[in-house]
Amino acid sequence: MAPAPRNVCITAADGQTGFLIAELLLTSDQFKKSIDSVSALTLHPTSAKVKELQKLGAVIVPHKPGRVKEVIQTLKDTKCDTICLIPPTHVDKFDITLEMITAAKQSGTVQNVLFISSAGCDLAERDKQPRLREFIDLETEVMKSKGDSKTPLGHSPCILRAGFYAENLLLYAPQAQQDGVLPLPVGKDHKFAPVALGDVALAAATVLSSKGEHGFGDECRGQLIVLTGPMLATGDELAEAASQALGSEMKFEDISAREAKRVLHQQAGHHDQSEKEYLLEYYSLVKEGKTNYISTNAFHDLTGQHPQQPVDFFKVYAEEFKLQNGGAAEPSKKKRKTES
Repeated sequence: MAPAPRNVCITAADGQTGFLIAELLLTSDQFKKSIDSVSALTLHPTSAKVKELQKLGAVIVPHKPGRVKEVIQTLKDTKCDTICLIPPTHVDKFDITLEMITAAKQSGTVQNVLFISSAGCDLAERDKQPRLREFIDLETEVMKSKGDSKTPLGHSPCILRAGFYAENLLLYAPQAQQDGVLPLPVGKDHKFAPVALGDVALAAATVLSSKGEHGFGDECRGQLIVLTGPMLATGDELAEAASQALGSEMKFEDISAREAKRVLHQQAGHHDQSEKEYLLEYYSLVKEGKTNYISTNAFHDLTGQHPQQPVDFFKVYAEEFKLQNGGAAEPSKKKRKTES
């Protein structure tokens, strides 16, 4: 019997996460053989990342939220049997994602769903960290399909809770270059384990390309995967890792939530407001001691690799963090090598 086709649709493909997942599926010999097509669903079809994915062979599909019926038809037009649901960087992220989940359920064609969620969402409190807690509500909507025999979407679900992206630290590259400091509102005592974006993309691509009797491979189907980096670090330990990688001293500066908000406003002006709120909420989780754990076994079991250490992350982005006399450099396009 011929293997079932695997036509993947990736939402929010113009974002960093969606772009890297799609790029891996389209270019890596490890995944290309298992994927028949990749559709890149995007709110910004003319963006540079989308154009690059088109050159690599992705089918670009404009996403126009607002009417479930139209989104259902969009999904049907892609002929996808597998969807990678990534909440977009948008002020209406929750509503857009909820609409996409509903459309995937009602399409009648999508069997496999990988939802990219957030580590820590289960520990967030609705009144303190509402942006983080939204992910629990979205996970619930995805998993409801498991008990609904009327939709194929319930056959093969998987949720990947990605931890704090190490690349978020690039927001503080100007302070690192000018003053040799990492200013974070995480307190002095509690720890967190930043995860490299390349590792999240590798884990997601592995799930999306896996095949089994009921859709995803049995090692992925029905799994709740929590993915963090391999090293628990306080702010001081993170700065120590940076110092080791850069060959120059980096200091950690514990700043207030108010100051953190101001820094994000100044240096992440192009980021959506909801994304800034998410970052601040995650920092508050760290400060409350709710991120004092690592979760790396699933990553190793899935990929056969070990996640990137903080020292290696800072080596990759050394140009952005090194203390300089002049102004800040532009972020490089380098990322973790995700093939062995």
